[in-house]
Formats: sequence, C-alpha cells, structure tokens
Amino acid sequence: MFKFEKDRFYQMPFHFGPRGGGRGTGQYHDTTTMVVAYLTDRDKLAQYLPPPFEVGEEPIVSVSYSMNREIDWLAGHSYNIIGVNASVVFNGEKDHLAGTYALVLWENLTDPILTGREIEGIPKIYADIPDHSIIDGEWRATASHFGHKIVDLMIQDLKPLNQEQIDEMGKAAENRHWMGWKYIPKIGTLGEASVSHATLFPTGGNTREAWVGKGEVKWQNLTWEQNPTQFHIVNALADLPIIEYRMAMVLKGESDLAVATKPKRIIR
Repeated sequence: MFKFEKDRFYQMPFHFGPRGGGRGTGQYHDTTTMVVAYLTDRDKLAQYLPPPFEVGEEPIVSVSYSMNREIDWLAGHSYNIIGVNASVVFNGEKDHLAGTYALVLWENLTDPILTGREIEGIPKIYADIPDHSIIDGEWRATASHFGHKIVDLMIQDLKPLNQEQIDEMGKAAENRHWMGWKYIPKIGTLGEASVSHATLFPTGGNTREAWVGKGEVKWQNLTWEQNPTQFHIVNALADLPIIEYRMAMVLKGESDLAVATKPKRIIR
C-alpha cells in the first residue's frame, strides 16, 4: 500500500513516489533576458490585483523574455519564458512588502509550468516561445498559441553597462520581492477555491553582461476562436495603455530559483 514519506517532494501523480535523482538545484547556469517596462493607467492595472495588493508608487508593467539554458533540475535541458509583472505593494495584516506581482508567465515546457503552478503559486500557462533573434543589433522575441501571436518584444540601440553599473543593479535586486497568488479551484463548485493565498517567491542570480536601449511591446487582440483558453488574458493586457516607456534592458548571466537565504512562503 502506498505511503507518503516525510520530507520528500511529491507531485501528481504522487502514487509513483517522490521526485528525485540528479542535481535537483534551482541553478540556471545560462540565461539571456530581455525586459521592457512601461507606465500604464493606475485604475486599469488595479482591477487585476487581489487585495491586499495595491498598485505601487507608479503603475509600471514590465514584460520580460528569458532564454534559460543549462538548468540543473532539468538535467541540463532548457526552456523559454515571457512574463508580465506589475509594480505593487502588499499591505497585509502581517507582511508589508514592495515589489512586483506576477500577472502571468508563459512558458514553452510543461515541467516548470506544473511545478510553478502547483507548488509556488505562480500563474504559469503554455505558449510557443522560440529563441530570440538579433538582426542588425535589434533584439526580438515573441510568443504565440494555437498558431496565433500573443505579444512581440523589441529592443534596439543597445549600449553596454560597465561593471560598476552592473554591481549597483545587482544590489538593488537583492531587496526586490517577487510575489504571486496561489489559486486552486474547488472541485464541483464554481467561484470557490480549495487554496487561495498570496505567495513570496525569492530569486537570486548573477548578471555578467548588461545593456540598455529602446524597447517596444506589441500586444495582440484575440478572439475565442483564435485562443480559446487565453484570449481574455491577452486582451486584458492589450487594454492596459502604454503611456510611456520607462526601461529596456538585455541581461546575460545566471539565476537561482532556490535561494536558501530567502525562503519561499505564504504572505498575509
């Protein structure tokens, strides 16, 4: 008869036993990231933040693409992501944090999607995300699903940062909080949840090279027929106005999604 073992990591289907073997660290040894941030409408952004989250000092949306290679827990395999985060503050009964809230995170591999949704409460969903392209110094990334484009990112006129600037950027990132909301619906009941709470997901890493430039984000407006499971998400993001672009960067380095000094936890 099956029995759970204490202090072991289980996922569905759990009855085959805990996941194990290999180097199960959260180290991503080779990452290339594009980030474009822009100012949007405060009230429109606020409608997608569950309380006690609130829009931060400025209503900033950041869209990021990352090509992740040499991943320890995937035995050296790789995957790509495009994520959307909002600048927020969390004013809970116990915790008061400033940082970013994960609105959605597209990934092109099932394994990290399941781990991030079930365990960490990150709103991960699937998309086709090819490797980025570089033509005449112009970087581009894109995502699509069911053959229909979701979003395009573009960065050009890149200028390198020196080591002092990279170090300052790294120090600022040490105190950055990345937050989300773990939601699992209740079986057989509409509008009710089995699990519903805010989460804190710390990350770490090392940036070896960085550039700043001019960025652009282009969202599509989709129909149910084009993308039946995600069109409402894409259209909601497309409806957030891009008032002013604030930052565009390309980063190369490594990241760690299992920072021992900053435990993942529920925030209240």
